[in-house]
This record gives sequence, C-alpha cells and structure tokens, in this order.
Amino acid sequence: MANRRDSRIEPSFEGSPRAKSSDGFSVSEEDRVVPGNRKSTAKRKSAKAKSRGRGRDRNRRGLVSIFGRLLYWCFVLCIWGGIAVAGVVVYYGAKMPAATTWSIPDRAPNIKIVSVDGQLIANRGMSGGEAVGLHEMSPYIPEAVVAIEDRRFYSHFGIDPIGLTRAMVTNVLGGHFSQGGSTLTQQLAKNLFLTPDRTLERKVQEVLLALWLEHKHSKDQILEMYLNRVYFGSGAYGVEAASRRYFGKSARDVSLSEAALLAGLLKAPSRLSPARDPKAAEERAQLVLAAMREEGKISDKEYKVALSAPATRAPSYWTGSENYVADTVMEELPDLIGDVRGDIVIDTTVDITLQKLAEQSIRRLIDESGKKLNVTQGALVSIDDSGAVRAMVGGYDYSTSQFDRASEARRQPGSAFKPFVYMAALEAGRTPDSVRNDAPIKIGKWTPDNYGGKYYGKVTLATALAKSLNSVAAQLTMEVGPDAVVEAAHRMGIQSELQSNTSIALGTSEVTPLELTAAYVPFANGGYKPDIHFIQRITTAGGKVLYENNGGGAPRVLKADIVGMMNSMMTGTVEVGTAKKAAFNWPSAGKTGTSQNSRDAWFVGYTANLTTGVWFGNDDGSAMKKVTGGALPAQAWHEFMVAAHEGVPVRPLPGTWKSTPSDTVVPDEIPSADNSQPPPTPPAAVGQSSAPVAQAPARQARPAQTVDADGFGMPSDGGTTASVGHPVPPGDVGGPKKRRQTSILDILSGG
Repeated sequence: MANRRDSRIEPSFEGSPRAKSSDGFSVSEEDRVVPGNRKSTAKRKSAKAKSRGRGRDRNRRGLVSIFGRLLYWCFVLCIWGGIAVAGVVVYYGAKMPAATTWSIPDRAPNIKIVSVDGQLIANRGMSGGEAVGLHEMSPYIPEAVVAIEDRRFYSHFGIDPIGLTRAMVTNVLGGHFSQGGSTLTQQLAKNLFLTPDRTLERKVQEVLLALWLEHKHSKDQILEMYLNRVYFGSGAYGVEAASRRYFGKSARDVSLSEAALLAGLLKAPSRLSPARDPKAAEERAQLVLAAMREEGKISDKEYKVALSAPATRAPSYWTGSENYVADTVMEELPDLIGDVRGDIVIDTTVDITLQKLAEQSIRRLIDESGKKLNVTQGALVSIDDSGAVRAMVGGYDYSTSQFDRASEARRQPGSAFKPFVYMAALEAGRTPDSVRNDAPIKIGKWTPDNYGGKYYGKVTLATALAKSLNSVAAQLTMEVGPDAVVEAAHRMGIQSELQSNTSIALGTSEVTPLELTAAYVPFANGGYKPDIHFIQRITTAGGKVLYENNGGGAPRVLKADIVGMMNSMMTGTVEVGTAKKAAFNWPSAGKTGTSQNSRDAWFVGYTANLTTGVWFGNDDGSAMKKVTGGALPAQAWHEFMVAAHEGVPVRPLPGTWKSTPSDTVVPDEIPSADNSQPPPTPPAAVGQSSAPVAQAPARQARPAQTVDADGFGMPSDGGTTASVGHPVPPGDVGGPKKRRQTSILDILSGG
C-alpha cells in the first residue's frame, strides 16, 4: 500500500507546480494567499530605493561640489581683488609726499574781495569768525552734525564699511549717484589736502589721509577741525562764521533748532543756504532733528520744542548790494583755482562807486513809489564793452534777502526781447525802412494786441520797434520763423532755454537780468560777444598770480551793417519811443519791456561805453499798478548812466546806416492779396496826409539817419485817429524776401 501510495502519479500543470500536504492534499501556487515571488519583489523595491538614495547622494555631492567650487573661486577672486586693491593703494600712495611731511594748516584761508580801484567789497572765509574749540561751541552743533552726516563717527576707524556698502547699494538700485559713503574724517582729509576732482587717485589718497588723521588725532580733535573749516554756504567757512552769518551770534550760543539748520547745510551749502532758500533750509533742519531724536541725542520733548520754534535768520550781519557781487565771486572761485589753500586777494571788475549809485537809485524809487505802485524789488546790471561787470544790484536790500535777482531770477522780458526778433528779420533781408501794416492780426487762436489797444496802420520797422508794436513783431516772427529768433538770441548771449513758438516775439520765455543785459552788449561794442566776468585777477597774499582774465578773443556774432541798422532803430526808442525818460546827453539806444499785467518792467539800454539793464517787480509775481518799462526802469537807468558817464568823453554808437528816401526807392513792400506786383508807394498811415514821406533830418548824436516817428509821421500817443481796427492783415503779410515759407501747421505748433 505504501509503495502504491508513493508511486501514485499526481497530475501537474505547466507553470503551476503543486505542493503536497501531509494529509494528502495538494495545493497549487495560485491557491497560496501570499505569492511565492514576494521575496524577489521586495528585493527589487529595495534595489530601487537604494538606487534613488544613491541618486540623491550623487545630487547632494554635486551641489556640494558646485558650491565648493564657487566658494573656492570666490576666495581666489577675493585674494586677487585684494592684491589689486593693495596694488592701487601702493601705487597712488607712493605718489604722495612722505607722511612725516604731512601737517594740519593752522586755519582756513581768508578771501579778500576788492573793487576795480582796490576798495574792500567783502572779506569771506574765516574772517567771519575765529576758530572755536569743541568744548566751547554749543553741544548741539557736533551732535547734530554727527547724527545727520556720520552717525558711526565714534565707532569707525576713519572709513565706514557699513555706510559705504549702503551707499553703493542705494546708488546701484537707484541708477544714479544719490548717496555718498564718505565719513567726516574723509571729508576733512579732502578739505585739508586734496582737490575736488572725482578721480580714483583722489579717492585712494583721501582714504589714506583719513587713516592717518585717525591715527594722529582723537575723534574730538578731528570733529573740531572739521567744524572750523567746512563750508556752510553764503561765503561762510567754519561754524563760527556761519553762526554769525545766519544768526548774528557766536557758535557758543546756538540753540538746538539753529544747530540743526547749520548741520543741514553741509549736504549742499549753496543750495540749502537760508539766505538763498529759507524753506529748503528749514525742511532739511527738520530731517536733522529727526535723526538726532532717533540717535537718542535729544528727547521727544526737545524735538517738539525745536519744531515749534524754528531758527530765525539775522537780517543785518552783512549789508550792502556789493555782497551780491561777493556771493557771485565765491560761487565762481572753485572753477577758477579749485580749493583755496591760503589767503588770497580777488580783484573784481566792479566799480564800487557805480555799485553804490545803482543801489541808491533802486532803493530810492522803491521807497518813493513802492507802496503806491505795488513794487517791492528791483535789480540792475551794468557791463562794459569788454564783458566786465561794473555794477550788479540783486535786490532792494541784501540784509533782508540774499537771493540774487540779477543773476538767478528768471522773469519774462516782454518787449525787451524784441531786438532779437528785429535782428533776425534784418539778417533775413529786411531793413529799418521795410513797411508793415500794424493792425489786429490773428495767429491760430492768438491775437497779439498792442499796449493800450492802439494800431498805427502802415509803419516802418524803425517806427514799430520805437513804439514797441506787438502786431509787427509777431508778423516778423512768422516771416523768419521762431527758430531763427531763438538762434539769434542764443548767439547774442541768452543762455536760458527758449520756447520756439510765435509768442516768443513778445518775450514769453523767461531770462535773467544778467543774461539779457549781456545779450545787448554786442549792439554796443560793434557786434562782438565778450566773456561776461566779475573776476579780473586772483593773487596770493604775497602777490603770486593764481588766475588772470586776459580777455581773449571775443567772437563776432553780428555783422557791422546789422549793428548799424539795429542801433539806428533802437536809438528811436530813447529819442521818441517808449523810453524817452531814459534820454541824456550821450548817444544811447535800448528797449523797454513789460510782461503781462505789469508783473515785470524792464529797460535795457546802452551807450558806446556801458550796457545797463534794469528790472522792477515782485518776488511772488504779483502785478504792479500799471508800471511799464518806460517808467521806473527808465528812470533808474537814466540816474545811473548820467552819473556813470560824468566826465567821460562822448562817443557815438558803432555802425552806420542811412535810410533810403521813400520817394525814390520802395523797400520791401507789403505784397498785394494776390501776390502780384506791389504798389509803387506805400499808403500813408491812417489819419495822416498822403503827401510824400520826407526823410528824417540828421541828428548829430545818432550813428545814422533813419525814417522814424519824425520822418514817417507816426501819430502821437494821445491821438484818437491812431487806432486802426481794420483791415486785419492776411496770414502771409510780410515782404518778398523770405528765407522759407511758414505753413499754418508751423504757426499752430509754434515752429
């Protein structure tokens, strides 16, 4: 039985092996609850997990390797960068004198400014105050300066890496230079030893000198030297000079709000000076107070008290209009000789006698008529033929306002700009005898009205300029184009940006009195544009010449025949035109100007000796009461020029020009409506006889003869027949000698 049982053949299927149990049952592989390949599957999963782990390890090792290489190369670059920096430092350091020769100057230099005849105009620099010890001055001053300029001053070693890094990041992100990383020690090093040049060499030397200063001197000594030498604006060097300059007191007595104002000036002394811009100075002082509170230098209570009682400026420390000249000289000085290293003497071109005369004239007229006519300010500039400024008054009273209206205030010149319009027209082929129809004219939506609403019909250009007729000036601008007028003005000396549009004929673009007066000088000297200057010579106290103005070659900007015609025309302004109050016993010429609503009143006139410009108005732009250029400005000009020419031999104006008798030659006629042949003789002005126009008689004082009010029969100011309400000139009014055609698009777009 056993053998038979053992020999029994069990059926089997391929791929399904059976396993016999002890009780005789057989179980196939498919019948098992757990498959028989569990171990192999687990092995495969384990292999995959290990593979992933090895991948992660490889990635980690790769990242570590990349990071390691990056760190390595950064380290290498740092080493080479350090070597390069060391090389630059060694190179530029080797060019400096030996450190054993370095010494601190005893004090900041004095700057003595004198007139053309050697009289004292002003002392600037340390002459305004002595050096004050740190323990003597108000403690608020050093605290305010450190808080706003270098808050880590007492912890760094002369260079502030944190501040430098912050400044670099800010400048890079901002895309422009807005912050500096120099410490107070670096600034002192620059002020004591170096030029203001922004070069790598100067920066390296500044760093080396800063390290030397930190090694040789204590922090308090460095801060004291800095405060006694730094520039605080308005010609004040050192904290004592600045305190007396702005507050009329010693630095020992400065209050918290005053100290904040002084510290705020260091960022931009000229721009933030309370003498120039009190509002900007006060806003900066508030930032200083906030920084002091943040640094724990002052309490919240002190902060609030200082804000409620801002610093008030002393009005009378420096008086006299000559200080306007001194301020301008101090502004120009760095460009001429760089930093001042020792006592110097500046010989200016200003005549102190003329300066006083100009100041007295401006102040007297405002004192007499200011309240009645609502006039509070005036300015005067006088320049000789070589470009030397002989007098400059920048306002009514320097002690109450140091803002220089002569060189800094931009105002609309009104009709005082018209000479450049007529000059461009003459250069385009017109003459003083050219005739235009003075009548209402429309340019786009603009109608340039004459003053008082009067129109005179057909007039010569000489008459139109003498009477300052707006209609004719606008017509000429249309003919030659605004671009030609702008080019002429810039060529003569106007530096301000001018709007190239038709309204420029009436002086709508703003200019300063100094530049407008300078632009008239070529009319007075025969067509040459000189370099306008205040400084003739700069010497050391020992007499060594540091700078001298040798004049140089003034370029010709105006042809001689144009000079003659312009002088002939502008002579009429003084003799019979709008500036009759300016006339005196010298051949003279010029042009008045009045901006809209009498906000500005001008007269710029000249002889062969001097060119003088006068402006009256108000700082806030408010209107005066019917003040024109022929009133106060012409009166001030007359007073000044009479005194300036006393005892001076009379000279005629340059250039000659003779008008052509109108009964034989018809110059530059107004074209007929169909542009056919013009009529042989221009019709007489409305209200005048139709008899032939006679040539004006020769005048001994004039450089040439011209057809003006005397010869052309211009109606008087009081005549009722002078005003012409018709006809309106056509848009193409003007002579046949045009350089280019002006389309309606040009007119509307101002071009």
